[in-house]
Amino acid sequence: MSVAAPRPSGPFREGDRVQLTGPKNRLHTITLAPDGEMHTHHGVLFHRDLIGLPDGSVVTNSSGHEYLALRPLLRDFAMSMPRGAAIVYPKDAAQIVMQADIFPGATVVEAGVGSGALSLSLLRAIGPAGRLVSFERRDDFADVARANVETFFGGTPDTWEVVVGDLLHALPSTMPAGSVDRVVLDMLAPWEVMDAVADALTPGGVVLCYVATATQLSRVAEYIRGTGCFTDPDASETMVRGWHVEGLAVRPDHRMVAHTGFLLTARRLAPGTIAPGVKRRASKSSYGDEDVELWTPGAVGDREITDKNLRKRAREAAKAADGARRAAASRDAEDRSQ
Repeated sequence: MSVAAPRPSGPFREGDRVQLTGPKNRLHTITLAPDGEMHTHHGVLFHRDLIGLPDGSVVTNSSGHEYLALRPLLRDFAMSMPRGAAIVYPKDAAQIVMQADIFPGATVVEAGVGSGALSLSLLRAIGPAGRLVSFERRDDFADVARANVETFFGGTPDTWEVVVGDLLHALPSTMPAGSVDRVVLDMLAPWEVMDAVADALTPGGVVLCYVATATQLSRVAEYIRGTGCFTDPDASETMVRGWHVEGLAVRPDHRMVAHTGFLLTARRLAPGTIAPGVKRRASKSSYGDEDVELWTPGAVGDREITDKNLRKRAREAAKAADGARRAAASRDAEDRSQ
């Protein structure tokens, strides 16, 4: 199917994913089924009461509690979907699309795919004429990502390909040299694949690294400088602070979404080009063997998800994808009958 999927509007159908806002503003996300029920300590809400209602309706459960029903936005879906690996948060995904300059028709390489949250934003940005190739080392993570993307779009986009394997070895055989417009790396040690990325990128192309720690940021920045293939890297992080706005009570929220990761970008130079030197004040920029030891993947650390937990997430993602397929089939049947 094309990324230009049917607009997420119209009455709720079987298989649709619905976000319910209930008492005390608590959120619940469900996949509609004819005999489905949502149980909470406030009572039972029957899915059949939602099917056929327009988006933005209010329904009442068995105890008289009201719920506002809306189709989830992309940011809502990303935060509530089953996860095999940690996701790229919406605030970072938005910055990645802008800082990496992901444009309609672009050829984009992503590694690793994780649970597919960033893939959703990239697929929307490249449009029906683009191409996204996502590399993932683990089959189980790739399965969760495929199911999440299929759930959101109602099918697997023609513009998306998932390659299970190590980017270092799989990229040269998958993408011809100089054929990639943008590369987005969400991995533990992006410096290990930077030479392969340099070969795949077209001159002027952008590489963006999403890393969690300052040690990772330092090492990948120095490695990029050392290749001589890129412009001087630029690093940033994004913090989002909400505001309470009610009448004259206008103040910042007590909590905010602060550090989640660093974004580092650089652009591919033309082959054989030497960038003009950047004048800097004298600083402690040199490093030795002891510093390099602090940069190793083992020292950086990695959090693992248990196999049992991952199997549960995979089942949840597959169930949601099956519901999305039913909803898409229902829409197609309605369109043919009109």
